[in-house]
Amino acid sequence: MSSDRLFEPLPLARGPAMKNRFMLAPLTNRQSHADGTLSDVERNWLEMRAAGGFALTMTAAAHVQPVGQGFTGQLGAFDDAHIDGLASLATRIRAKGSLSSLQLHHAGSRAEPALIEAPVAPSDVADRNIRGLSEHEVEALRDDFIEAARRAERAGFDGVEIHGAHGYILAEFLSAATNMRTDRYGGSLENRARLLFEIIDGIRAATRPAFQIGLRLSPERFGLILEEIRDVAAEAMRQGKIDFLDMSLWDVKKEPEDEKRKGRSLLSFFTELPRGDVRLGAAGKVMNADDARAVLDAGCDFVVIGRAAILRHDFPERVRHDPAYRSPALPIEVQHLLDEGLSSEFVHYMRRWPGFVAGGLAE
Repeated sequence: MSSDRLFEPLPLARGPAMKNRFMLAPLTNRQSHADGTLSDVERNWLEMRAAGGFALTMTAAAHVQPVGQGFTGQLGAFDDAHIDGLASLATRIRAKGSLSSLQLHHAGSRAEPALIEAPVAPSDVADRNIRGLSEHEVEALRDDFIEAARRAERAGFDGVEIHGAHGYILAEFLSAATNMRTDRYGGSLENRARLLFEIIDGIRAATRPAFQIGLRLSPERFGLILEEIRDVAAEAMRQGKIDFLDMSLWDVKKEPEDEKRKGRSLLSFFTELPRGDVRLGAAGKVMNADDARAVLDAGCDFVVIGRAAILRHDFPERVRHDPAYRSPALPIEVQHLLDEGLSSEFVHYMRRWPGFVAGGLAE
């Protein structure tokens, strides 16, 4: 396939269209203030990506409750005090010609121990000091996701993405390995998915008709079962209350980890599903122009760019001008990352990724 389709507009069921098929992945960067308010360096990091040609610029995960904080320097969406910073960000993203989306998140049992003395989850994990939520608290969690979406709308964002992946609290509810509840939020897959669908329903009811809702799912690891996540994805698209589904696959070319499902790509389990007006995208080691084209060739509507967007803020524009574009080779020098809008704190975080950063951390 030529690169032309990557730069075709992509209408969404609600709100404005994406100007091309590139979405910025929600990338943890640890650059916000301790109280969850947006910092200048995080705003600059995202504004650069919007200016670099991404059709939709996604924030890092923004926690919807203080107890849901997953890491230091995390963006917040749990208090009206966050709205001013978010409004400035949404305005700047729009000025660069990109759609804006705030990713809504709760870390659950993966909350950072140094920050959260007693994390919460669907069920108790006594040896880790993790407390299971009461049914009333589950309902409050649902309402806090909805209220965070309303804050995003008030701040001027085009929409939000619900983080239901990677073993965070909504994924913990989806997994029978971590959700051992006996009330209406546990047991069958329908019950385990109830919280997620109540959040989707609540956001759709509480926001304007043109407000966009995305959903991020991951189909493996953290006790998740491919067939169950496939069923959740199918139902979300069947209902049509979301505008896009963002599948986080770690590697868009990989086969399932389940030996019984090998012989085909993990992505193919989702591209074959009826999707109606819901747009489907995928993330996972898309590092060059060929990778991006391959995601569309595999049946997706858009491609979600993570590491390649860290390495080059203008990845879409580089692909536009060079159909053979490839990301810089790893490991990458610190100065290159600083020039691409990463703060020293972000660079320090990236050093956790094996083989990504070369040399020492700049002062």
